[in-house]
Amino acid sequence: TTEIYTLSLHDALPIFSPWVKAGFAAMTLLFVLAAAAQYNDPDPWPWIALYLAAAGVTITAVWRPGQWIPATAVAAVSIVWALVLAPAAARTSFPDLFQSWEMMSTEMEEGRELGGLILAAVWTGALALRAKRR
Repeated sequence: TTEIYTLSLHDALPIFSPWVKAGFAAMTLLFVLAAAAQYNDPDPWPWIALYLAAAGVTITAVWRPGQWIPATAVAAVSIVWALVLAPAAARTSFPDLFQSWEMMSTEMEEGRELGGLILAAVWTGALALRAKRR
């Protein structure tokens, strides 16, 4: 006898707990909002690209959890970029980064940007490690 199997979209997705799904959704939203917040940045396009890439990698991790190369690429770019900004960002203190909404200095801007890069590097690095283990 011949059996016919049907595969639904639900069957193709890995099973995640509701908490994991919520975490992935929150991180995707965070990166999309970070990209949107770049509209008034002096150099918005590289930042928009990085944050949207991080959001895309997060979505990819849900749909295709074994894809480690894109997550590794985003993490690597984030780490290198963070290392480039670190010397300038080190010239300001952590509390100064959040003293006002406006950018008071270049060091303040680069310190905030460094925080976004570290977040993107840690998250996408964790996704890459998770995917590599699959």
